[in-house]
Amino acid sequence: MAEVEKVGKTVSEAVEQALADLGIGAEQAQVDVLEEPTRGLFGILGNRMAKVRVRVKETPSRRARTFLEKIFKAMDLSADMDIQEDNGVLSIDIQGEGLGVLIGKRGETLDALQYLVSLSVNKKQEEKYRVLLDVGGYRVRREQTLEDLALRLAEKARQKGRNVILEPMSPHERRIIHTTLQGLEDVYTYSEGEEPYRKIIISPKRHARA
Repeated sequence: MAEVEKVGKTVSEAVEQALADLGIGAEQAQVDVLEEPTRGLFGILGNRMAKVRVRVKETPSRRARTFLEKIFKAMDLSADMDIQEDNGVLSIDIQGEGLGVLIGKRGETLDALQYLVSLSVNKKQEEKYRVLLDVGGYRVRREQTLEDLALRLAEKARQKGRNVILEPMSPHERRIIHTTLQGLEDVYTYSEGEEPYRKIIISPKRHARA
């Protein structure tokens, strides 16, 4: 329900009823007064009630929630969402049972869904929002896994004295590898290939390219 029309003895009364039906606060509402209340003859005959139309304001959070709810309904999924807005960043945490389908192999489905949510949120939006979407804490676990992998493979590159080539990763995951190893003195990292097959190479510095 995106809007309702209500009548009341006063505009305030009608608005309060509408807000209650929509389950929102006044700060989330856009109010249009359709009819002002009037008093008839002797304050009895011809009285007219106030009539208002109250709409839910379109915010980035609400657009994201509406978009995802449609996705969940189409996929017959039950999920809870916690959406936070902060300095142009929209963080969405999704929790529930059986949501692995939203993550996919190495988070590929999650990345695609995050991209689609970003498109929906920023459509006709002057101030663009960065969308961060996570399901069941997957990204936190994946980041820790990648950091551990980076350190382990860096050690392998040191011991073997040759390059170690990682599997293709998304730009976000490659950034985690680069960041994890950028402070080390004896190895360095670079990327090769075209998306979506671009991959990271961890190289001992004595093998640095000219």
